[in-house]
Amino acid sequence: MENGTLPLPSLAPEVVASDVARNGACWGLVSSQVHHGLWYNLFLAAPVVVFVLFLAIRARQSVSKLLHSRSNIMATYYAFLWVVAFLNLIWFVLKVRQAKDGRIMSWNIMSLVVSFGMVLLEVSVVVFLSQGYLVSGWDALTRTLVCSGLVATADTFIKAVYIFGLGVPLFLAEADAGYWEKWTFWLVRSMLFAGIYLFILILPHTSLRDRLPARPSFYRYAFILFAFNILGAFGSILIGFGTDFGYCLHGLSSFFYSALYPPLLYVTFLADFFIAEDLQLDDVYYSEMKDAGYFDSWD
Repeated sequence: MENGTLPLPSLAPEVVASDVARNGACWGLVSSQVHHGLWYNLFLAAPVVVFVLFLAIRARQSVSKLLHSRSNIMATYYAFLWVVAFLNLIWFVLKVRQAKDGRIMSWNIMSLVVSFGMVLLEVSVVVFLSQGYLVSGWDALTRTLVCSGLVATADTFIKAVYIFGLGVPLFLAEADAGYWEKWTFWLVRSMLFAGIYLFILILPHTSLRDRLPARPSFYRYAFILFAFNILGAFGSILIGFGTDFGYCLHGLSSFFYSALYPPLLYVTFLADFFIAEDLQLDDVYYSEMKDAGYFDSWD
């Protein structure tokens, strides 16, 4: 689960070199109070842009396969993946345009919307696979969406309470080392989801091994997200104790999750489905050609 979003554009007067020297190099790298420049923002946006282009190039072929398979669950995931990727792209484009002072509310709302979509996708994968990978139908889809929707809504609601009710700037990277009200939230949240993924990783070695599909790619997916959360949790601890290096860990965790999770989900989940559909279509075409006597002359 993400450990906060990436640093937002300058929402406060730009700091000078002395401020960076006082607060630390890692803080200067991720701080929303530092003007990082166009190339920095383009570098952060590159994975999102490339992935959206990838989805666009393969859209016609993917939609055709989804229509042929009539899989409600896969079609829903594909649609959600498009929505989240598009929201991420909008978010990064706004970063490049450099928001001006007084736009903090807009940034918080956009961050909450993108975060909701990411959490919905992430939780739904675990919920869906816990029902068995070959499960299909509206009942499985409904259970998956209801469970993941409740978790994503609760997560967003708690964040909104922190931001708008308690005044804790969860999505702004400021000079807040030692600000335990903020970093305790991210620490607890990261450890909670790290614990869930750790449980998934040890499940194959227990009597409950049949609860999840025996797919190596899924456990690689769980390990990567476990590592993201541990990285974010460790960064939160260091920042809470006033260590500048924690900002680097926090920034890496946020970047990896925000930019790389949609491609990770596609590779782990949807790519296998589309490959399987290709193989099934090949079998269908071969059977039709055989029934039509196309290969009789070869005998």
